[in-house]
Amino acid sequence: MPLMMPMEERPRERMLQGGVDALSNIELLAILLGSGTKGKTVIALACEILSHFGGIKRLLEASIEELLEVKGVGLAKAIQLKSVFGLATRYLALQGHRHKIQSPKDVYFLVREKFVGQTQELLVVVLRDVRGCAFHQGVIGRGTMTGVLVHPREVFSYAIRHQAHSVVLAHNHPSGSPSPSKADLQLTLCLKDASNIVGIRLDDHLIIGENTYYSFWDKKYILRMRY
Repeated sequence: MPLMMPMEERPRERMLQGGVDALSNIELLAILLGSGTKGKTVIALACEILSHFGGIKRLLEASIEELLEVKGVGLAKAIQLKSVFGLATRYLALQGHRHKIQSPKDVYFLVREKFVGQTQELLVVVLRDVRGCAFHQGVIGRGTMTGVLVHPREVFSYAIRHQAHSVVLAHNHPSGSPSPSKADLQLTLCLKDASNIVGIRLDDHLIIGENTYYSFWDKKYILRMRY
């Protein structure tokens, strides 16, 4: 009797239960691949492919020849992947790379991959246009395992340079717990005050934990943040 794969290694079943948003990039890629190779599960192959290209962006840009460089990816798989990536790239071009954000959950799914495997804190700023769409994001601060240092001018000079209407901040806790510290609250209050001065709204501040997040907007700590 064949051994059953554990649920965490059955991405199709996980998608049926939780939808696309419940899956990581590795799991989505595993579904596209369909199967692994001798001695390597499809999850392991997907992980190896993403690692080879250093992330989803470079993978989407990879040629068929570059895909074939990964052991376990044959011509049929390379063509299949490139076809799907081509459709995704065309869709993004039509959308102008703008993502509609209507909740903290939308922000979480937009930025969570940036924090996977990080052992230090990163501060990411997501820039929004007047319609509430995210059109750009970037890392503007890096810290130790216990904190990240950033000044409000770094956040808002970045937003001004890219002509943002409002911003959402996100940073991670390498410990895995998204519970805010006193410093997190102080930073949020400081940035909120600065946002009123420069006229670029601070919509939210998310703390990213292990497969979860904390939203200051959700908890209503800061009034006038909005989606």
